[in-house]
Amino acid sequence: MKRKIILFALVSLFLGSILGCDKIPFIAGKKKEVKVIPAPAAIEAKGAIIAKVNNIPVGLEDLNDEIDIYNANVPPDRPELKINTKEQKISYLRNEIIRRLLIYQNALDKGLDRSEEVRQAVEKNKRDILVVENIKEVTKNIDVSSKDVEDYYNTYKEQLKEPEERQVSEIVVGSEQNAKDIYIQLLQGADFGALAKSNSKSSSAKDGGDLGFISKGKKSTQFDAAAFSDSLEVGKISSIFKTPEGYCIVKLEAKRGGSQKPLSEMWDDIKRGLVFLKQQQAIEDLTGKLSREAKIEVYEGEIK
Repeated sequence: MKRKIILFALVSLFLGSILGCDKIPFIAGKKKEVKVIPAPAAIEAKGAIIAKVNNIPVGLEDLNDEIDIYNANVPPDRPELKINTKEQKISYLRNEIIRRLLIYQNALDKGLDRSEEVRQAVEKNKRDILVVENIKEVTKNIDVSSKDVEDYYNTYKEQLKEPEERQVSEIVVGSEQNAKDIYIQLLQGADFGALAKSNSKSSSAKDGGDLGFISKGKKSTQFDAAAFSDSLEVGKISSIFKTPEGYCIVKLEAKRGGSQKPLSEMWDDIKRGLVFLKQQQAIEDLTGKLSREAKIEVYEGEIK
């Protein structure tokens, strides 16, 4: 994982040339005398050696690790940019990894690795990597039991229901008397959509009052109380009620959602969530313990 984090920071350096032509004489086979640069105390190559840049080897696993990271960051709508074939991998090796190693070696020649700025950056990266590794170490054995999952499901069963949505049509008018007149017409069999178009002052009037499928909270609390009432059946109209928009009548056209998924369908999601919560608690416990044992000084006055 440490290597992957470092690789990720470097992987975008030459992305524009990933699928370009071969520009490295040493790899292309053109004979040329090259300067042999002693390899620094380098990271060992992983897997079969697939290339060497002077004395620095590149392993097959190193290549595949980088390509995995690259592919994971390709936008979902651009799958053609992913590297999948052997030829694409070779092109990436030649035009990305090897070019980067050449520039790295040139930086060593210039002594850039000895600059204070680089030293600080390396130390910061090392610190961040060790933080990640320590968190992995602390949380690696955390798990939850079947009873934990079952108890959570039974406790929060109602909250775990799918959100209910209702297709609702509305008529909104400015006076209670007008609403009563319309209500009587509806009881006598008048078409709801036609009355909405000719009487409603809501923007939905042009659609015959149809709001489509909506969930609670999209409109006022008074609207929700009427439109999402358990007593309102599909195809029926509500009584007259007042909202900030005016006097309303709604018709329930259809319902969907609101069902309770069985535990078997939610098992994996609940388990992942509980494991995550336990991991967070373990990290909190660790930082709390370390904080109590450490000498921490914060100079708030220096923060501008």
